[in-house]
Amino acid sequence: MRRLGVHSFVWTDGKTQGGLEQALEQSAAAGFQLIEFAYLRPELFDLDALAKRAQALDLEITVTMGLPAAADVSSEDAAVVKAGEALLANAVAAVRDVGGTRLGGILYSAHRKYDAKPTERGWNNSAAAIGRTAGVAKDAGVALVLEVVNRFETNLLNTTAQGLAFLKDTGSEDVTLHLDTFHMNIEEANPAAAIRLAGPKIGYFHIGESNRGYLGDGVVAFDPIFDALLDIGYANDVTFESFSGAVVDEALCLACGIWRDTWTDSMPLAQHAKAFIDLKLGEAERRRATNARP
Repeated sequence: MRRLGVHSFVWTDGKTQGGLEQALEQSAAAGFQLIEFAYLRPELFDLDALAKRAQALDLEITVTMGLPAAADVSSEDAAVVKAGEALLANAVAAVRDVGGTRLGGILYSAHRKYDAKPTERGWNNSAAAIGRTAGVAKDAGVALVLEVVNRFETNLLNTTAQGLAFLKDTGSEDVTLHLDTFHMNIEEANPAAAIRLAGPKIGYFHIGESNRGYLGDGVVAFDPIFDALLDIGYANDVTFESFSGAVVDEALCLACGIWRDTWTDSMPLAQHAKAFIDLKLGEAERRRATNARP
């Protein structure tokens, strides 16, 4: 594991420059080395100021997003797919301009509950669009990672196996998977086995509890997950993600079904998450060392 991060939605709804700058300060104060932002529209935020403040705080920046229906690259409508590619290209540029190194999330479809299964044409449209976007991202020095999420937030990539098949269809070696314990807990029969299946194709990892709240207060089995991450030699970043109606905006509440306040005070939540992840990683390392002894 390289850096331990925290999603900016732990601190702010992300609507103002001041809120994002405060999120940078609080993330560093809580001991994180990375912050994850939602898509930063250049016309709304001073990306250069954010980049400079993050650099001063020694914070890496990652950006994640989901596509709107009008820019769904898994659509069968060529105009909608074209709009999606344009949005992805703009997002890549914003990540570059804010000093970030990674664009992740639901980049391959709209972020919503679909009413039907994906079509073969829609899958192929999406894979082709992501393959082309991978070239744009590589030229910008930005890694492209596709988040595998639950059935209520996309109809395209719900399991790691689907994600691996999709990567192959993009025709690009420059795209990897973004796995998330919250989503895996819903969709994978065995999350640890899914991690081992993906192996080096995992480019980013989210730690989140089944109830979106405090780690350890839900039903996610974290010990096998950390064991699996060590087994595959995972060396990329890990970010804590948690949503509460007390902080996130209405649009995200609607998209993710955040109907209650899973917590109200950000700093204790973040500090607990960092301590929990450090603890679980340390326990996994000790188990691995013990099992390696002759």
